Amino acid sequence: MLSRVAITVFTTTAATAGSRASVLNLRTRAFLPQPASSHSPPPNSSSVQLDTLRVLEWDKLCHSVSSFATTSLGRDASKAQLWSLDQTYDDSMRLLAETNAAVEIQNHGGCSLDFSSINPLLVKSAVQHVRRLQPVEGAEALAIVGLLQLVENLQFNLRASIKEDSDWYRRFMPLTEVILKLVVNRSLIKSIQQIVDEDGSVKDSASPGLRRARDQVRSLEAKLFQLMDALIRKEKEEALSLEVSNINGRWCLQSQADQNLSIQGLLLSSVPGVGSIVEPLVAVPLNDELQQARASVARAEDEVLLCLTKKIECEIDDVETLVTSVVKLDVINARALYSLTFGGSCPDLILPLGSNGSHTAEVLVSGDNAPMESPIVRRDWSVFLPKAYHPLLVQQHHQNLKEAKKNLSYANIEIRRMKLEGGKMYRREEKDFDLSSLQMEVAKLEEARPVPVDIFIASKTRVLVITGPNTGGKTICLKTVGLAAMMAKSGLYVLSSEPARIPCFDFIFADIGDEQSLSQSLSTFSGHLKQINNIRSHATCQSLVLLDEVGAGTNPLEGAALGMALLESFAETGVFLTIATTHHGELKTLKYRYYVCINIATVQINNYLIILLTISSTACDQVLLHFLSA
Repeated sequence: MLSRVAITVFTTTAATAGSRASVLNLRTRAFLPQPASSHSPPPNSSSVQLDTLRVLEWDKLCHSVSSFATTSLGRDASKAQLWSLDQTYDDSMRLLAETNAAVEIQNHGGCSLDFSSINPLLVKSAVQHVRRLQPVEGAEALAIVGLLQLVENLQFNLRASIKEDSDWYRRFMPLTEVILKLVVNRSLIKSIQQIVDEDGSVKDSASPGLRRARDQVRSLEAKLFQLMDALIRKEKEEALSLEVSNINGRWCLQSQADQNLSIQGLLLSSVPGVGSIVEPLVAVPLNDELQQARASVARAEDEVLLCLTKKIECEIDDVETLVTSVVKLDVINARALYSLTFGGSCPDLILPLGSNGSHTAEVLVSGDNAPMESPIVRRDWSVFLPKAYHPLLVQQHHQNLKEAKKNLSYANIEIRRMKLEGGKMYRREEKDFDLSSLQMEVAKLEEARPVPVDIFIASKTRVLVITGPNTGGKTICLKTVGLAAMMAKSGLYVLSSEPARIPCFDFIFADIGDEQSLSQSLSTFSGHLKQINNIRSHATCQSLVLLDEVGAGTNPLEGAALGMALLESFAETGVFLTIATTHHGELKTLKYRYYVCINIATVQINNYLIILLTISSTACDQVLLHFLSA
């Protein structure tokens, strides 16, 4: 259970340590390169951004979200959209509004955004063939029918929901307009179904010429069957080892053992120990006619499909719009399903800076999923993450629990089966023991849920320092903030107990973990410095910077001074928010030198994670203690 206690504390600074750090601090800062102007577009930041995505394991989250898409094109598009992270504030607002509408649709239950019954890849292939005036294949034409029928059903269900309650039109926006504006041509569905059968083949009734050609093929195949049967019956001694075979469309006889056939014909194949394949001479003329008849069938089918292709061409723009829209809806629904599955909430997205340099705050959406004001006023904070979870930890726990429940279900089924079959007692006792251990495993996993953290950062804060021992949760807090910012920007719900408030950062940069590079002859310390220097070169007044163990990897005194210099540099150059973890206690003195700095300390006491959030807004520091059961 979460409890909050507000207390007042007074802090003193060790003069000796502070003075030594200050001298080294000034020397260190003299060698720090100047970052890019925060008011000009940053240079190419692809490398440092890729490093950030890697250390935050954004690819794993992208894969998890995309797995909720029901089409292959939807999965690919979902990964591409999430990976780009190039959305503007307006883009992110639109994405979140779409996700919110899809969540409403899922909760309503009257409409389904499940597209697993269609094949957009085949539709895309059909569009390409039509654009090139090449005959579409039967399977491609059927895929178009499936697409048209699915959209038609979706529109029907949506209209029925709106007719039941007109408020659903607004609550499903902006997806309402997207779905209802799609054009479904019923005559095209009818045209395709008249020509293409359910298995994708062209119907005999598609054209008189096709019917005649297929009748000829069937007649010739019947004659060849009778001929082969007569030849086999004639060869009584060899009848048991002969069978009819079709080689490249030609009817032949195949022996099953090494023996000389008395039938005159063309030897097509002979393998010792396997047998031989012979095309009887009497069958050659019929086989030739059969080949010609099949060629006539192929030509007739092409003519029919080409005629159908021309009909589709008249509607190709609408078909292409349909498949594009369905893939888009699949991507949106994947975001919604992910957000619902892992218990996310729609965040308030704000601009880091207004046009006049002031802080702006805008609520994203209205309606049932619109954020409600918290007892702690949300607008007092630039980052408001109440009981926020690291999404990958939640995902891992969800998968482990799902697997344990599946194993328990299988064990129950096996025990019921054994009881019905009257299995031996010792085997049943063994299974009962397995069942008990599986039940304990499920119960243990249900109790051992990931521990959430509360992260509240004041509006004017520009640097936040997290201190504490190893395994205290510092890096998890850092990654939770970074991933939450990425999720909100990408149109995903943030995994928090109530709607989070978070800025729409233009860039999110992180230096986390061991950046040692043997190929570039860089030590761990040098690797971190190189990465931080790249971050400083690209960070702007709308960026989020995450630094893990700043100043680590070298002499503690020098590391503390360097860390202090780096954090001062990020604060002075206008980076919107810098969050750093450290073991260096000297960095806590920054809060007395800069109004825009705050300090967090995390500690682990008696199996409880305690986060001390210190805000230096007055002479006395106000501390919020959040007790989170581990």
